Amino acid sequence: MQSATVFNVQKFSLDDGPGIRTVVFLKGCPLRCYWCSNPESQARAPQLEWDEKGCVGCGACLAACPGAPAAQTGGKRHVDVRAVDAGSPEAGAAVAGCPGRALSVAGRTRTTGDVLEECMQDEPFYQQSGGGVTLSGGEPLTWPDFCVELLGMLREAGVDTNVETTAHVAPADFDRVCALLDHAYIDMKHWDAAAHREGTGVTNEFILANTRRAIERGVDVLVRTPVIPGFNDSVDDARRLAERLREVGATRVQLLPFHNFGESKYDRLGRDYRLHGLTNLHEEDLEEFRRAYLDAGVDAFF
Repeated sequence: MQSATVFNVQKFSLDDGPGIRTVVFLKGCPLRCYWCSNPESQARAPQLEWDEKGCVGCGACLAACPGAPAAQTGGKRHVDVRAVDAGSPEAGAAVAGCPGRALSVAGRTRTTGDVLEECMQDEPFYQQSGGGVTLSGGEPLTWPDFCVELLGMLREAGVDTNVETTAHVAPADFDRVCALLDHAYIDMKHWDAAAHREGTGVTNEFILANTRRAIERGVDVLVRTPVIPGFNDSVDDARRLAERLREVGATRVQLLPFHNFGESKYDRLGRDYRLHGLTNLHEEDLEEFRRAYLDAGVDAFF
């Protein structure tokens, strides 16, 4: 039975595919988008997190992790979460001993059987609503064997399947997963390979090629694009990305206006956030941007 690091299972989701869905979030991602709203999803291994609001500055976490580097935030000394192995006994002792519950672990190892059992608890809701299970992340396809095994189990149980993916994955693994999908929500960040690398750390070749492969296989594909100020938010960017979508056979794109809701997560991981303080975008800010897609024959919506 395959295992992977899962950092959340969200029940009763209405935004991650048709109907009522259970969303399984797997840790690990080959991209490093500088606007990422889920930084805890990037590393494959579990991570220790610290919440300033819960910390009382008592030093219990430092006592539980002798020798661990200390950090100081807002006058409170605490374990430097970047320097502690979240899977170590010391980390477990620190989490258990924190009186304000300021320390927690993002992610734990789970098996396909364990996750399947939790997903199937809501089978009646899937049947009534036309819903199912969505694998998300991070990038769930960094765990291809886990995804193939779990999706196969869900298919055998008659459950609708979806994956939210960057599609930056080896074609052979992508094909194995696609064979077990009803839907695929594919993120596409930029039309230009060099700009894509600058913003995410990787180029867009795999993404474009795998999007075409999924569409040709008959998977219901929805492209989603986060619209990031100064990166891909010009009308020309919209026109160029619409051209790329048409080249690979995609006809729909969901536009996701930039938001900074994940900013506090960087603080909990002891990391800096490059877009700190940047104002959120709203749908009304992007009407001309959306119109460029429509004019190019691509159905764009929020």
